[in-house]
Amino acid sequence: MTKGSCMCSAVEYEYTGEPMVTALCHCTDCQKWSGGAYTSNVVVPRKDFKVIKGSPKSYKIKGDSGKINDHWFCGDCGSSLYTELEVMPDAVCIKAGGIDDKAVRDFKKTAVEFYCKDRMAYSKAVEGAEQKPVFG
Repeated sequence: MTKGSCMCSAVEYEYTGEPMVTALCHCTDCQKWSGGAYTSNVVVPRKDFKVIKGSPKSYKIKGDSGKINDHWFCGDCGSSLYTELEVMPDAVCIKAGGIDDKAVRDFKKTAVEFYCKDRMAYSKAVEGAEQKPVFG
């Protein structure tokens, strides 16, 4: 079982099993949400994920697909926690920085990078990762 939390520990979550994929997202929504060039994500089956403490808040926005992206965060400290995408109804995209276990958080292989068309000029492609101009 892998656990994670926000910065102030008001919200905690856990998931079982192995991640489906590790991915970076360079879309402008993720840039604005994270305050960085991209988000680092550990994607897990939704059925294996649950919030075990607190009540995260969410912000829904329509993605490029026309489908809803539901971004979950701590209402106290503002930490980005995870995203549920309508285009991926069976998965949760956990923001890697919130995972407690550094060995999981510091994943050694990024499988895919999404929205490379929005990649910041100073952010180079991860060697060996599949490069997708958009999602899907």
